[in-house]
Amino acid sequence: MLSPILIPILGISCGLVAIIGGVFFRPLFKLWERRMEIEAQMTAEKAAQYAAQTARLEQRVQVLERIITDRGIGLAEEIEKLRDAPLN
Repeated sequence: MLSPILIPILGISCGLVAIIGGVFFRPLFKLWERRMEIEAQMTAEKAAQYAAQTARLEQRVQVLERIITDRGIGLAEEIEKLRDAPLN
């Protein structure tokens, strides 16, 4: 059997645990959640940058393929045109 004094002590202890959890752990969890959101945004931005870089490189490879396969135009002239063309 539980002693009569033990019941209020357990009740107060449960209340204190709930208060401490709300005061200390909830902000900590919110901080972790915010850090994960920021990290996800940074990862998405890097992925977009990599995708744009890949698209630019693919365009350049296509131009080079076209230069190599097109025998009607002089290779030196095309290379010079590419040197003068602005990069995107």
